[in-house]
Amino acid sequence: MPVRVVSVINYKGGVGKTTLTANIGAALAFTGRRVLLIDLDPQTSLTFSFYRPEEWETQLAETRTIKRWYETSDDRRPVKLADLVSTPPRVNQRLTDQGGQLDLIASHLDLINIDLELGSEMTGGTMAKAQASFLRTRRKLAEGLEAGGLAEYDVVLIDCAPNFNVTTQTAIMASSHVLIPAKPDYLSTLGIAYLVRKTGEMVAEYNNCVESRYGQRIGAHVIPEPDYRIVFTMIQQYAGEPIQALRDYMDRTQNNTRVPTFSHTLRTNNTLFAGAGADGVPAVLSETGNPDVIVELDQIAAEFELWIRK
Repeated sequence: MPVRVVSVINYKGGVGKTTLTANIGAALAFTGRRVLLIDLDPQTSLTFSFYRPEEWETQLAETRTIKRWYETSDDRRPVKLADLVSTPPRVNQRLTDQGGQLDLIASHLDLINIDLELGSEMTGGTMAKAQASFLRTRRKLAEGLEAGGLAEYDVVLIDCAPNFNVTTQTAIMASSHVLIPAKPDYLSTLGIAYLVRKTGEMVAEYNNCVESRYGQRIGAHVIPEPDYRIVFTMIQQYAGEPIQALRDYMDRTQNNTRVPTFSHTLRTNNTLFAGAGADGVPAVLSETGNPDVIVELDQIAAEFELWIRK
């Protein structure tokens, strides 16, 4: 079965996007899966969930981040994504007896400059050059993932920035699935329909370019639109269920966006959503975490795996 690539994104920050990415990845690894996380957010929060800032500075920043891959991807001898993979030690110590592994390609605080460079590549020139640039740029990350050295992973989870910039687009174009974490409120769900629509338009435009004479000449392939799911986070509960006002909003969101939602949700928890932990171990593997939160994270991870394996 091919590697499943999943982008995790919401235009609204502060909805638990990075927390979910880290915990789903850790939970799957605990069941024996080999998981690769890619931090594509310049805020670098996913990276700092596993490495302390000083460790990132000394071990990763110069030579082992996704920024370096984008910088060299057009060179004659580009750096391969597989060469940038690190294995965070503290979380993997918890996985020693499980047979799984959780690896990471770290982000960089200067990743925003890569986005500007990618955008500049697509301006000017003839129609043929514009089509070539569009195809090449949008499929850059997909081709990097397919280039070799990563086939041993069961799933790749990409933590995207909360925008639709070019680097985010390269992640979505590489993905078979898109997971959208959202709080059940107006601002957190406002951009979901827009995100789905923009993704559909981008895929359609890409496929139109592929079917053009130039696209056929370079051997590009038509790709399907990714499968979307919403997972609700930061839920206020009563008697073990979301409060009525949130349930109504969750139902409206699914009806308005036509995007299916996970049946399991994640309750609000100040410690869980406070940012990267200093111990480098996600809550789902923590020995001192809230048991109810851990159960919910395990349920979401199990539902996530069923979804991507369909």
